[in-house]
Amino acid sequence: MKLFLDCEFNGFGGELISLALVDEQHQSFYEVLECPNPVPWVKDHVIPRLNQPPIQFKKFQSRLQIFLFQYEQIEIIADWPEDFALFMRSLVLSAGKCIRTPSLSMRLWMPDPIETHVASETPHNALADAQALKQSYLKAHGL
Repeated sequence: MKLFLDCEFNGFGGELISLALVDEQHQSFYEVLECPNPVPWVKDHVIPRLNQPPIQFKKFQSRLQIFLFQYEQIEIIADWPEDFALFMRSLVLSAGKCIRTPSLSMRLWMPDPIETHVASETPHNALADAQALKQSYLKAHGL
């Protein structure tokens, strides 16, 4: 199953704020984490668009594992490398322990900004951005 990934984070190289995964059949995962000290740009452009309250990181990880395990095999598609880094860090529970997942692969796919780009309905909202990425991908592949 293809899962389209988008993350919001606290400035360049910053901590994860929200993560969304949208599958080919319209199921989705979207959770928000605390961001106690957002950088000014994030405070103005991301925080107002989160649209749900934050949860604790352990609960986030538990919900992510439950979501991922509904699939036998996963291909995660993202359009920005940092999204993969944040997703992978989300899988780490502690030293030497991580969330078990189905077999997964990752593909960095950057849509053509003119030919296949589908604009997000709510820019800087990870769920809306992941949905737009999915639509761009489907459009580019004639699906």
